[in-house]
Amino acid sequence: MARESVARAGERRRYGQYCGLAACLDVIGERWTLLIVRELLVGPQRYNELLHNLPGIGTNLLAERLRWLTRQGVIRQHPRSNGKGHRYELTGFGEALREPILGLARWGLNVSHPFDAEDEVRPQWGVLAVEALIKKDQIPEVDESYEFLVDDQLFHIAVKDRQITVAQQGAEHAALRVSTDAKTFVDIGSGRVSPFEAVVTKRLSLEGDQQALTRCSRLLGLLPGDGLADG
Repeated sequence: MARESVARAGERRRYGQYCGLAACLDVIGERWTLLIVRELLVGPQRYNELLHNLPGIGTNLLAERLRWLTRQGVIRQHPRSNGKGHRYELTGFGEALREPILGLARWGLNVSHPFDAEDEVRPQWGVLAVEALIKKDQIPEVDESYEFLVDDQLFHIAVKDRQITVAQQGAEHAALRVSTDAKTFVDIGSGRVSPFEAVVTKRLSLEGDQQALTRCSRLLGLLPGDGLADG
């Protein structure tokens, strides 16, 4: 049987396999590493912001993971405009992890367990959740925007010339505005709660055109028969 290579002092263990997947895991396979990348896919963050948004990680472990990702060229430190401290951000190399991580998040919605009282949920995770849910074969032909308010996190999907962008701000002229909490948002994405059920139980509110709602629901695979399990 193949066994992990034992690292020299000060180095990490490697799988010791000449394979792209093994090489990838040598860099980002450690516990917490992908979740740090997830946070930075949403946008640059200061150390204390990362610590707050990653409940359960220790401060020393976070510092070690950030040093490792910086050495590997996945992230870099970016000075703040006011000259006070810096933020961590993804490099172009790190940004290339967006599609693989969105794919893993989409796959994970199918196997996620029911919400537990001890589980943490953050509204900014809704930004990536929306990106993960997008079905590119269902992009509307109509140019329009769909705005989401998840707890206190505001963002929107813009459709233009059958291209999709997700922006962390409100939409000036949204065809549809959705307001909900982070837990409900994840419940809808995982298929545990339908948008209709969420509206009826007042966990979600909608404002906008019915046809825009249909187009947005189809784009996110939320119409009956268009769920995650179907594709």
